[in-house]
Amino acid sequence: MSDMIINIATDFYPRPAGRFSSDGEYTGQTFRENFLKPKLKVLQSSVGSHLVIDFTGVTMAGSSFLEEAFGGLVRNDQFSKDFLKKVLIIKSPRRPIIKERIETYIEEA
Repeated sequence: MSDMIINIATDFYPRPAGRFSSDGEYTGQTFRENFLKPKLKVLQSSVGSHLVIDFTGVTMAGSSFLEEAFGGLVRNDQFSKDFLKKVLIIKSPRRPIIKERIETYIEEA
């Protein structure tokens, strides 16, 4: 199986923000449940494939969005930190802080 790619700006929204679905349409919970979780479940049964999360074109990503989307994978969906570190590739060429925050949120979850 080859790598899967999610370009947040084109596949989801260029300015995602908010934690819960009740906060709006483009929140961390919505992204996690509709985009991340289904693809990660497929990757659990494949070896050597990755999920590339590409933030190219994203003009901002709120901390509540990032924490709920990625920290929630550990806290709510029971993906292990080791699995996530192995399969997730975060691309954020213009805003490297996004990758750093995601790594922190996964680690602290």
